Amino acid sequence: MLNIKRFSSVEAGFDAALKTLLAFEGAQDEQIDMVVADILKAVKRHGDEAVLNYTKRFDRLAVNSMADLELPQSALQAALTGLPAEQRTALQQAADRVREYHQKQLMSSWSYTEADGTMLGQQVTALDRVGLYVPGGKAAYPSSVLMNAIPAKVAGVKELIMVVPTPDGEKNALVLAAAAVCGVDRVFCIGGAQAVAALAYGTQTVPQVDKIVGPGNAYVAAAKRRVFGVVGIDMVAGPSEILIICDGQTDPDWIAMDLFSQAEHDELAQAILLSPDAGFLDRVEASINRLVNDMPRQQIIKTSLQDRGALILVRDLNEAADIANYISPEHLELSVADPMAMSKQIRHAGAIFMGRQSCEAVGDYCAGPNHVLPTSRTARFSSPLGVYDFQKRSSLIMLSEAGAQTLGRIASTLAYGEGLQAHARSAEYRMKK
Repeated sequence: MLNIKRFSSVEAGFDAALKTLLAFEGAQDEQIDMVVADILKAVKRHGDEAVLNYTKRFDRLAVNSMADLELPQSALQAALTGLPAEQRTALQQAADRVREYHQKQLMSSWSYTEADGTMLGQQVTALDRVGLYVPGGKAAYPSSVLMNAIPAKVAGVKELIMVVPTPDGEKNALVLAAAAVCGVDRVFCIGGAQAVAALAYGTQTVPQVDKIVGPGNAYVAAAKRRVFGVVGIDMVAGPSEILIICDGQTDPDWIAMDLFSQAEHDELAQAILLSPDAGFLDRVEASINRLVNDMPRQQIIKTSLQDRGALILVRDLNEAADIANYISPEHLELSVADPMAMSKQIRHAGAIFMGRQSCEAVGDYCAGPNHVLPTSRTARFSSPLGVYDFQKRSSLIMLSEAGAQTLGRIASTLAYGEGLQAHARSAEYRMKK
């Protein structure tokens, strides 16, 4: 029987217990960081040669040139064509839904003209080139390709470069097929910190990108941290999370399986249930213990639930919403009678799944919204990945002659106050004597 933590919000020390439960030590492993620093330095200095050497060493590939590591578009199309019909249809349907949703996020340029003829505005442009890191080998996720590539393409990114490791030459057909569906421009069979370095600095073969997105292991995460500033990154994500608020009226088996859906990611994943019904928490715990042994990833689920999971009794649903806002989860399920009303109480969550029918798993694949979400309470200040992450804004300022007089006087006065005479004189040159 699993030993899942049980808390009650009315107990003394609950706040401290919750804080301890949520604590996640995300500090970078020093040994990993040192290895990554050396890899980045080598790729920056030696380019293709270093990438080839690391690929031979870590992925055990017998390759002689970078040309051996780039997949032609024909290989991507062949992977798509070769999929079983059901998989191909599902992949295309998911891509269509993700694209339709993200098309609504496009930002547009705008401007306005003031009474004196001065024009002010904002010009929106897409990034030129983006790098997409995709885990490879057996741990391959075509859904990551969809969620990262499609918003970039919708934004108008001119070139999308995908890197995906192929240890021992193992290629995942679904990942390559997803790249074809999304219109990825170039694909290189490289991974790890060396792939991040190639994208960040550029090599003789791999072009330098403006931003790197996509999940990876600890070495990839450390590399993304280090190259941030040279290029943009999406985020350095923590373990997967799900928080479920339930009024006690949903099938407990459904709730148990929804908790499993995130717990099965890895041992550090976090799955928490809040309910004002103590009997319902008992029924969910019974469902967990009955269902878990049938799960192929049962050991991971058990470790996750016992180490970082919890079943929490709350006073009422209003308190549950307050606790949810503190937790600021990656995924939040509102399995209640009036989820729309309750959603208005939620200020901090990566994605909110409303109603008993809305399982988080659908959001991972095909609902439409992006599954790249803030973790570790960062939903307090950050948002899901979207088209806006691949667009940037430039301010537009065009002064009329009359505007130069009015604004020049304001600017020069403030500039003198800051002791910046050249600023003041620059504005004054345009003012009529």
